[in-house]
Amino acid sequence: MKNLFLLNGGKAFAHSHGRLNATLHDAAADQLAAAGYAIRKTTIDAGYTPETEVENYLWADALIYQFPAWWMGTPWIVKRYLDEVLTAGHGKLYASDGRSRAHPERKYGSGGLLDGKRYMISATWNAPGEAFTDPAQLFEGKGQDAVFFPFHKAHEFLAMTRLPTFQATDVVKSPDIDHTLAQYAAHLTQIFGKAETKEP
Repeated sequence: MKNLFLLNGGKAFAHSHGRLNATLHDAAADQLAAAGYAIRKTTIDAGYTPETEVENYLWADALIYQFPAWWMGTPWIVKRYLDEVLTAGHGKLYASDGRSRAHPERKYGSGGLLDGKRYMISATWNAPGEAFTDPAQLFEGKGQDAVFFPFHKAHEFLAMTRLPTFQATDVVKSPDIDHTLAQYAAHLTQIFGKAETKEP
């Protein structure tokens, strides 16, 4: 694995300014470039061309999505990005929905073309960590990935493999940017380490 495509889904909206997500996005790019990876980046809110983004998906060995969790999901710009880019990727990212005319009830979601490629979510939350692990709290102890179930299924549809999610919690009421950056750096090191290089 040597090529990484990083997407920043942060956005200035209401009381949010998108600064933390931009900081985490840039920190990941700097750390992984220093580890020997080739990096491509897109800041979704700055604009993009779906066809170019499809080529970035094809180029990358792994993707890292950085975004805030808004109302228990991704910001609308991230959903729009996926709707536009994945649709533009028909025939490149996925061949079909995987079903045959002979058995239309079988194998839905098995037509992805990105087998071997991986993706990771890095999400920021106002919620404290206990809200995800305590069965008596809002998320019923189901963890952060249960919230992103549709996001994960969209990537499974493409035949991509999930990497462990990073989540920065309590970032509004109890922010600690230095601690968050240190945690994220450790997570990236654990997942990616140094880029794999081929012997000449």
